[in-house]
Amino acid sequence: MFPNSQSQGTVDLTKGAGSAVTRNKVLRNTYWLLALSMIPTVLGAFIGVSMELPMLSGGMGFIIFLAIAFGFMFAIEKTKHSAVGVAMLLGFTFFMGLMLTPLLRHTLGYSNGGSLIMTAFGGTACVFAVMASIATTTKRDFSGMGSWLFAGVIVLLLAIVANIFLQMSAISIVVSVLAIGIFSAFILYDVQRIVNGGETNYISATLAIYLDVYNIFTSLLRLLGLAGGSDD
Repeated sequence: MFPNSQSQGTVDLTKGAGSAVTRNKVLRNTYWLLALSMIPTVLGAFIGVSMELPMLSGGMGFIIFLAIAFGFMFAIEKTKHSAVGVAMLLGFTFFMGLMLTPLLRHTLGYSNGGSLIMTAFGGTACVFAVMASIATTTKRDFSGMGSWLFAGVIVLLLAIVANIFLQMSAISIVVSVLAIGIFSAFILYDVQRIVNGGETNYISATLAIYLDVYNIFTSLLRLLGLAGGSDD
């Protein structure tokens, strides 16, 4: 017996509703885990600053940082279908909080350092809210941006490596501005992938969006320090 057009439409409607529920669940879990990931990030940053932990610097320090970070990301992807993946993600965010130590200590060296940090945090939250809202409401497809954004990240990495040796403030400003633009666009891309069903694992989704938010915050804080840091 072949289903008639009415029954076939009912099946398709049910599947569509089910997939929409799944996407909403992934998005909701992603936002909850993203909020939870801020706790170990803040804890790591607090420990790093308060205990004045020594941090690796220069080219070798950057290489070690990338090795540890990519090691964490590899482990998260391997365990993303279990509770271990959540633990690995939270461990990674603690590590990233520790890596904020040099930037936070430098910023707190300004008389208005605390307000600069809060401004960067507020600005990052606003960027995330706006980009995530656009991604979940617009009918425009941002999936084609992926390759361009990846190329932009490669350019940023090369510029960062170059500036480790050049130490030019102009390059730092350009890198920070570009990073804010690129990772803001990445929020559009990553959130819409969840909305459209392209990303179905909330741990992977959280990792991607966390990195977007983290890079926006650090870039914005560097810009604020260069433009508005006061030694008085």
